[in-house]
Amino acid sequence: MSILFKNALVVDATELGARDGAVYVENGQIRDAAFSGRVPENCQVFDLKGKSLMPGLIDCHVHVVASMMNLAQNAALPDSLAVLRTVPIMRGMLERGFTTVRDVGGAPVALADAQAQGLIAGPKLIVCGKALSKTGGHTDFRQKYDVREPHRNDRRFGSLGRIADGPEQVRHACREELRQGARFIKVMANGGVGSPTDPIDWFGYSEDELRAAVSEARDAHTYVSAHLYTAAGIRRAVECGVHSLEHCNLIDEETAKLAAVAGAVAVPTLTIFEAQAREGEKLGLPKENRPKLDMVWSAGFKSIEILRNAGVKMAYGTDLLGETHEYQNEEFRYRSEVLSPTEVLASATTTAAELIGARERLGVIREGAIADLLVVQGNPLRNIGLLAAPLHSIRMVVQNGIVVIDRGF
Repeated sequence: MSILFKNALVVDATELGARDGAVYVENGQIRDAAFSGRVPENCQVFDLKGKSLMPGLIDCHVHVVASMMNLAQNAALPDSLAVLRTVPIMRGMLERGFTTVRDVGGAPVALADAQAQGLIAGPKLIVCGKALSKTGGHTDFRQKYDVREPHRNDRRFGSLGRIADGPEQVRHACREELRQGARFIKVMANGGVGSPTDPIDWFGYSEDELRAAVSEARDAHTYVSAHLYTAAGIRRAVECGVHSLEHCNLIDEETAKLAAVAGAVAVPTLTIFEAQAREGEKLGLPKENRPKLDMVWSAGFKSIEILRNAGVKMAYGTDLLGETHEYQNEEFRYRSEVLSPTEVLASATTTAAELIGARERLGVIREGAIADLLVVQGNPLRNIGLLAAPLHSIRMVVQNGIVVIDRGF
């Protein structure tokens, strides 16, 4: 199967920027990114008439199994119900232009395989399996008087994480997730907003535990991603070898410079805090968690500026839960208050592709890349806010060279 997109404004975040041209796709790959030859027989031709053709979007911080804002209730769902509630979440992401996402806690490898086999419509899934947390950490949702077995939800489909204490348990948990096909390891290295007994500034893991996770990931030729907020937590994680720094709201300039020197990648997630501030309590976020939310929410925009000034690469992330998944594209608007359109676009394409190990294969329009493409009304390099209104601006979504969403031109 082949497709030709002609009269396109070809847009990506590489040094090529925006250029007029035609792009030829065959068998799921971009065969010619500057097509000028004769149109092959049986080729499907789309005349874009100046509309933009750009790479499919990549969200590097999602939880597709999180169909509820209250993560304790989500973890307690029967597996069959939790699976069925995940299906429309994944479909919605694809409709918003996200052809690939990195799930940082919850989604099993089997779900990624189901999407790859065409059983579920949605973005490609890059998964870590269950995130790792200490007892009392960010995926331990027991209230303080609850003395029930802490591991009872470790294997439930709707649980974002599993409990592992001490270097040996951490090693075992890493090996189990990697054995099942996890593409990276996720650890909870600070307290979190949605969990009941861990203040934001808690260290989620000791240095020995973090180093154990990093060692296991490196042995498997991959990396560790860590849930982090505070400068002290981020510094500890970077010094222990953590590569992907999630959230980073309370980072300071010195720590950001350390992260830049180490080559770490940050994944800020402004959208979830804005959504929780507006609707969290209504949707099930416990009201006693509001002070923790306020602590990190107010610092989000400043953290983006600090990271940029230090030269830390930033990938696109949203971290949305429950009914707030529909706000996924608002991150473009929030980031544009601090970053240029090219910087924001890179976070959701080239930088994101590099983080998930798909550099040159995703996030770009060039020969040999996978044909995950969007047709957009307007030029996002001039107005990145176009991508914040996907149901209007994104006219077509192509995944693996197949048109999966067509809203017409």
